[in-house]
Amino acid sequence: MTQFTKTLIAACALATGVAATSAEAPGPYPTFAPPPADVPIALLVDLSSGQTLYSREPDRRFMPASITKVMTVFTAFELIDSGKISPEQLLMVSDGAWTEWHGVGSTMFLDLHQRVSVDALLHGVTTVSANDGAAVLGEGLAGSLPKWTEMMNAKAREIGMRDSHFGTPNGWMDEGRTFVTARDLATLASAMITRHPDLYARYFGKRLLKFNGFEQRNHDPVTGVVEGADGIKTGFTNQAGYGFVGSAERDGRRLVMVIAGAPNARTQHQASREFLEWGFQAYSGSPLFSKGALVGRARVQGGADRSVGLKAPLAVGYDLPSGQTGKVKLSIHYEGPLQAPVAKGEQVAELEIAVEGMRPSRVPLVAAQDVPEANGFERLLNGVAGIF
Repeated sequence: MTQFTKTLIAACALATGVAATSAEAPGPYPTFAPPPADVPIALLVDLSSGQTLYSREPDRRFMPASITKVMTVFTAFELIDSGKISPEQLLMVSDGAWTEWHGVGSTMFLDLHQRVSVDALLHGVTTVSANDGAAVLGEGLAGSLPKWTEMMNAKAREIGMRDSHFGTPNGWMDEGRTFVTARDLATLASAMITRHPDLYARYFGKRLLKFNGFEQRNHDPVTGVVEGADGIKTGFTNQAGYGFVGSAERDGRRLVMVIAGAPNARTQHQASREFLEWGFQAYSGSPLFSKGALVGRARVQGGADRSVGLKAPLAVGYDLPSGQTGKVKLSIHYEGPLQAPVAKGEQVAELEIAVEGMRPSRVPLVAAQDVPEANGFERLLNGVAGIF
């Protein structure tokens, strides 16, 4: 396999023209700032450009507490979209799960031996951080919690979370076996939003859960407060302090933030809100491609077609400090030629965005259509075409 690189000349000309227009200064809004010094870990990235807008100790390990549940939800999303499970599938609350998790920490008040849908469990985990819901979900889908955490860790490695490990489905204290970094959590959020945008919209950003006769509110600090915000997950342990992974989308820009180690809930809430607002205020975004736009093509070997279109799963743009301008160069990278079969929606390439004065960044590109393996006649045609 060879690393293929293709520079997008036309797109570069367009992007340079966009960037050459001076950005207007922010409106008469309050001035926001990155998290204060008593929040030791902070990271802000723009998924639309892949650019890191702010970074403080992004590779420092910490215990994520309930933020762990994002990995449980992502693993379930992967199973749903692969057709291995369905949201309507019913799981039973086992004796072991009920004994261990009934009334422990955040809960959705599951009953012993209750049969509950995957859909309800996911809503319980994402909206009220249900410890019992996460445990029943993992045990019911994998057969046991050790098998479920094996699946979680396999998915973490697959998406590039290089410095994280999960020992529980819900982040309950496990003597430090569960740990993450801010960079890995941003990777997880990016994979979840990019791969499963419909499921993300279905389960995150909900303010209220009504289940088993109880009504509970979501306590994340940004949803319904910061414009365009839709979660994602808070976490707290006495050892690690208060943390939060959050996201918001405005005008085609999707920001993801991570903070950890905040000394109290008040600092966690204020820092989270101001961090997202600062990202939108301090940087101006310039659009390059709309969501679903065809960005380029990649060569395919052994397929019914000799190439496949490359689409942007999210809107793509780039950031510059507000009021500044700069040139941008775009390049497509992939290991190729790609080997058939190629599945529609599969990530097969990356778009590199090199903005003058900032570090290059990359965003994923996915296959625009299925490319099945070639039959005998198609292989013959491709061989002839290859000669010429």
